Amino acid sequence: MLLKTFGWSFAITALGLVAAVLYGGWQAFGIVAILAVLEISLSFDNAVVNAGILKKMNAFWQKIFLTVGVLIAVFGMRLVFPVVIVAITAKMGPIEAVDLALNNKDRYQELVTDAHPAIAAFGGMFLLMIFLDFIFEDRDIQWLRWIERPLAKLGKVDMLAVCIALIVLLITSFTFATHAHQHGGGHVDKAQTVLIAGIAGLITYMIVGGLSGFFEDRLEAEEEREHEEEEAAERTGKKKSAVLLAGQAAFFMFLYLEVLDASFSFDGVIGAFAITNDIVLMALGLGIGAMYVRSLTVYLVRQGTLDDYVYLEHGAHYAIGALAVILMVTIQYEINEVITGLVGVVLIAWSFWSSVRRNQRLAEAEGKAGSDEKAEVSSGV
Repeated sequence: MLLKTFGWSFAITALGLVAAVLYGGWQAFGIVAILAVLEISLSFDNAVVNAGILKKMNAFWQKIFLTVGVLIAVFGMRLVFPVVIVAITAKMGPIEAVDLALNNKDRYQELVTDAHPAIAAFGGMFLLMIFLDFIFEDRDIQWLRWIERPLAKLGKVDMLAVCIALIVLLITSFTFATHAHQHGGGHVDKAQTVLIAGIAGLITYMIVGGLSGFFEDRLEAEEEREHEEEEAAERTGKKKSAVLLAGQAAFFMFLYLEVLDASFSFDGVIGAFAITNDIVLMALGLGIGAMYVRSLTVYLVRQGTLDDYVYLEHGAHYAIGALAVILMVTIQYEINEVITGLVGVVLIAWSFWSSVRRNQRLAEAEGKAGSDEKAEVSSGV
């Protein structure tokens, strides 16, 4: 069962890691491994959400999601999107960007270094909004309660996340301008670039979130209508036209899943820029991670259960928050890519360990309650 579901992912992992060693030695191997772990962990909650929606779709639409969807997710978002980002920020054609990345690495590195403030500001703002929207939401399960409880109360203030993100952007751009001025001046345009790119990141987040919300609303309306028709069919004793309705609902589910997947790809791709500028390593690492996310979705659907590790979603979002801060800092200072990658991995590992501990405590409490009940019964006899 496990090998059947994850077989392709294991094969792609082996090929990807071998390709990394051949391409850039053991350092490249390490970077690709960190990127893969980062992509899996950042998209872990995506797999859980995917599974919840995918189990409602018929076999045909499940197959579409796992074939056409994989092509869109792996090739579209993880391979093409990083190239497009570099092409736009370096003001060149996508083919030229790929050619430079593969054949003239020094020149490519120069262009990416020049474009880095824009990439970091755009990505930093996008990731920061994901983190802030998560941390300001009041949720039943809290991981680090001493942080999450007061922030959830603050989150009741309208547009607080947007205000904080814009304040962070203003501080970052002005700090950058001052720093540039102290080192010879003439770099005020860089501060402007940071400001514009950051606002573009904020707008992109709001568009993606808006589209996700739109499809989610359509889905809920579709499910409600389906439920009403089922009840009506039960009352009259007639069978409803399930094929057409399932087709419409499944189509909206598919669109919603692709928008959702694209939005989760943003954080993986942007996070990857905090670790490496090499699009070959980025494509290998993110491609491996994306395969696991798909396999994990199928696994969760076939097992008929969603994940028990409740704090992993928290860990992934804290990792996103850490990457957002690191990206904003890298506009001015250089941070080692391995340190950047490990920060996210450590946070996710910590949240996984906390989830395991929580499950153990719950199991012990249930066992104790059961033994107390038995004792009461035996004493009553």
